[in-house]
Amino acid sequence: MSKFPEHFLWGGAIAANQSEGAYNVDGKGLSLVDILPDAKHGRREAEYHPRQGMQTVYDFYPSHDSIGFYYNYKEDIQMLAEMGFKVFRTSISWPRIFPNGDEAEPNEAGLQYYQDLFQCCKDHGMELLVTINHFDTPFGLFDKYGGWANRQVIDFFLNYCRAIFERYQDLVKYWITFNEINVILHSGYIGGALDIENEANPLQVKYQAMHHQFVASSLATKLAHEINADYQIGCMIAGAAIYPYSCKPADVWKAKTAERQNYFFLDIHARGKYPSYTEKLFREQNVSLQIEAGDLEILEQYPVDFMAFSYYASYVAADDESDKERSGGNMFSAIKNPYLPESEWGWQIDPLGLRIVTNDLYDRYQLPLFVVENGLGANDTVEADDTINDQYRIDYLREHIRELGNAIEDGAEVIGYTSWGCIDLVSAGTGEMAKRYGYIYVDRDNNGEGTQKRLRKQSFHWYKKVIATNGSDIENI
Repeated sequence: MSKFPEHFLWGGAIAANQSEGAYNVDGKGLSLVDILPDAKHGRREAEYHPRQGMQTVYDFYPSHDSIGFYYNYKEDIQMLAEMGFKVFRTSISWPRIFPNGDEAEPNEAGLQYYQDLFQCCKDHGMELLVTINHFDTPFGLFDKYGGWANRQVIDFFLNYCRAIFERYQDLVKYWITFNEINVILHSGYIGGALDIENEANPLQVKYQAMHHQFVASSLATKLAHEINADYQIGCMIAGAAIYPYSCKPADVWKAKTAERQNYFFLDIHARGKYPSYTEKLFREQNVSLQIEAGDLEILEQYPVDFMAFSYYASYVAADDESDKERSGGNMFSAIKNPYLPESEWGWQIDPLGLRIVTNDLYDRYQLPLFVVENGLGANDTVEADDTINDQYRIDYLREHIRELGNAIEDGAEVIGYTSWGCIDLVSAGTGEMAKRYGYIYVDRDNNGEGTQKRLRKQSFHWYKKVIATNGSDIENI
């Protein structure tokens, strides 16, 4: 018998800014990523120095064409339906609806595109899980207003939310307000449309922007429920199990404080108040939030309906990091765990960590959970007969799904599982195509060359079986 609930939502996830392309088509404005080159040509430098990046003309912008999902979505959705997807997670590109972010009226061409996309998913029997802001604040709000550090952006966000909540009432049930909201700590530009290059205290700007996002998320939850009582609104963090390097008490405390840095985002969304430990945190970091009258009441009155999180790897924390070997990651590195293998990109592979995180979150909050990103970025080889043997990806996903099933058996309530990059797409961290996650191969390379042809990988057929058996058969094809 399956450990997964009868109506468990199996599916996959992509993001508009990593898949659509058509960056200046049908009235779309610039997204934050549209000024970023690939890793070889200074992506990280442009991300951390966006004004400089904005003024630089690069040879190649990965997001401008991406995998052409904007034009190819019907074929792509058909292939996902062939696998039996119960849910499809995607995002709406905010600048496709409000090109600069501050317009009074939405762009009809953008609204119609997502209506057609969502209807296509519904016609194939899929629920939709839609992220409202997936690292996709309009570049215009960065350039003109300073991004989420400016409280006025809350109103622009709510104007955008109203437009999409009203338009897609009959198509979308599940919404996530902000993708991996805690990423703002690691990338102020991507997470909050911030330019902190010349700030005396970057953390002051980041935490103030976070506060504005918390208020915006709560007000969006209120608005959503007013427009459609059946809407389910969730928050999301980049999740990870965090282990102490040793049983040395100082290492244990270091891991505890690192864990709190993630959990306080969820504490506010679920419990509606800043946790007590943030008072000391802000004092030590010389952060003084500007909290307007009524803000704390808004947070308390409008908590989320469910919690979503990504999970790719676990991390290790130590009181003394100076002599420790480090592992890789998208936006930050961490101390290497000697007990775990690594992916080609240096991410440590820890399926049991997913069980640990799922149990921790459910024990702490008692809210339904949704695993909305999980996957293995790897190089794939296309054989002469167009087959792709990605057994390494099957191995990764199989063991993570096994541990998620164990967490459900432990008592955690989990709504669904959407593995990341179900169709190969542009990497958010590096701008690469070679770092592939999908069940569906897209013929495009790191330089933007290729036919864009789609091919089914071995994992395509394996995941189809997993879904058909509701997770009771996760063994190899």
